[in-house]
Amino acid sequence: MIQSLLIANRGEIACRIIRTARAMAIRTVAVYSDADAMALHVRQADEAVHIGASRARESYLCAEKIIAAALATKAEAIHPGYGFLSENAEFAQAVIDAGLIWVGPRPASITAMGLKDAAKKLMAEAGVPVTPGYMGEDQSPDLLAAKAGMIGYPVLIKAVAGGGGKGMRKVEGAADFADALASCQREATASFGNAHVLIEKYIQRPRHIEVQVFGDTHGNIVHLFERDCSLQRRHQKVIEEAPAPGMDEATREQLCAVAVKAAKAVDYVGAGTIEFIADASEGLRADRIWFMEMNTRLQVEHPVTEEITGVDLVEWQLRVASGEPLPLDQDDIEINGHAIEVRLYAEDPASGFLPSTGRLQKCAFQKDYVRVDSGYKKGCMVSQYYDPMIAKIIAHDDNRAGAISCLLGSLDGTAMWPVKSNAAFLYRTINHSSFREAKLSTSFIVDHADELAVITEPDYFMLRMAACQLIYDREELWGMDLTAFRLNAKKDYRVRMRVGDNRYTIVAPDDFLNTTYVSSLGTDIALVTNEGASFGVTLDNSYGNGSGGVSSGTILSPMPGRIIAVDVTAGQAVTKGQKLLTLEAMKMEHSLTAPFDGVVAELNAEAGAQVQVEALRVRIEAVDE
Repeated sequence: MIQSLLIANRGEIACRIIRTARAMAIRTVAVYSDADAMALHVRQADEAVHIGASRARESYLCAEKIIAAALATKAEAIHPGYGFLSENAEFAQAVIDAGLIWVGPRPASITAMGLKDAAKKLMAEAGVPVTPGYMGEDQSPDLLAAKAGMIGYPVLIKAVAGGGGKGMRKVEGAADFADALASCQREATASFGNAHVLIEKYIQRPRHIEVQVFGDTHGNIVHLFERDCSLQRRHQKVIEEAPAPGMDEATREQLCAVAVKAAKAVDYVGAGTIEFIADASEGLRADRIWFMEMNTRLQVEHPVTEEITGVDLVEWQLRVASGEPLPLDQDDIEINGHAIEVRLYAEDPASGFLPSTGRLQKCAFQKDYVRVDSGYKKGCMVSQYYDPMIAKIIAHDDNRAGAISCLLGSLDGTAMWPVKSNAAFLYRTINHSSFREAKLSTSFIVDHADELAVITEPDYFMLRMAACQLIYDREELWGMDLTAFRLNAKKDYRVRMRVGDNRYTIVAPDDFLNTTYVSSLGTDIALVTNEGASFGVTLDNSYGNGSGGVSSGTILSPMPGRIIAVDVTAGQAVTKGQKLLTLEAMKMEHSLTAPFDGVVAELNAEAGAQVQVEALRVRIEAVDE
């Protein structure tokens, strides 16, 4: 058995691996960048090594630095987690060549399944059904556009080296193809160093179904049933569950058998996922489910499989990498109950899901009846340099309704401040009647966007508690001594408060305080949580608002990041909604658009420049008729 392990990753997955390694008495070594010097995974590991600057390409993507750190600390093995170098065959081979154990599949398997076009061809040859599309070597824009027309719109452009929803664009018609192709290739080059794409038929009411497979070095390959990952935003998974709702036993058996066949076709070792797209317009049927791709690593959503099978997949990875056979045979793996996972991101749904960064003054989870996998706690910094996921919250119960109930309770008590999160969005999504009825598709979030974006403001009851918290936090309120008042605890006190742009006058009894929903962030602010949303409640005379808007035509950078494209020039006429420039932050592209028709009166932007939050970039002036 491996005795010491270097984890070539960060955040939640690094903490997750450390937890299992510690239970197995395996010494752990963390690596970290400048931005992660005080990160949770660094503090949890037995040893930590600094590997470079904050940008991933100068740290977590530097194979030589990671291998050198493993050798210097006498680690026996390297676990790549997911993302970064986890599906890089050259890195896997370099680890092996350095005399270290690679906790993952053989490099040849990574290569075989790493490019989506080659993987689909291989699967078709192995008898695995694949989605119709174009996977050719000719990448000229004219040919790709012609192929898209032949396939029939809508189509999906996908980077062959892509993953995690990046390098993927849905195109509704021929007029949009050129811009979508350029954006997809640009993002693919930045994220994966490979601009090659394929074109697939876009299935109108699709469900994303995937099967967890696992192989060992003794020729054994098993499946651990399926997951439904249909709820996505911008092709990135948001909510996953296992087993897939509506999957009958006959379809499950056929689908899982196909997944095992796919794994055997590449002589697979370790944890892997076979991903399928299903036309669920008439329910889940085996003849309407097609292979999309294989992920040759542990998946973000692996906890739902662990919860329904009772298997620790990281432990299996470490045992298989140590040369042991799989701990269980196929007949010994069973489904127990239902599990759902939600991904808690540092982003603001009210502002188009823009990433939110900063230090977490509050980071609290309601952990009753759920599992929380996180790489953050109070005091941690959410950086602009990495993926914005703060945590995964996983509920397991006897049935799907029970799992939903557990998740709602947990999200209701989740508190984040001042970094914004999508907790309220997740709450409304899993509480939506269509989700409860398992009416799922990859367009679910788009179809219900207006309903899911609504935030439920705190009611008078919660505001009274916040007022009491503020009273308790201050010895004086507007010059009044409250000591005697608190001893009496029989009078009401009128408190002027603000929540966002709204003012309230609250009558609060001094003995009325319930900290279940309210917490203190000092003498000036109380935090109220309601259905996943976190509200900062302040005394009216201490409130300040430094945010900017676009009503005057001033466009501020909504986040720190890098300008990757400027689409206008000073003096140019623009129309409402026209793209002005594109920012890259947290590995995603974000467009800033014109708020109304006008002229670019001021332009302070150039491609490649770094910008800070609320820095002036563009000013639009309206033109009089």
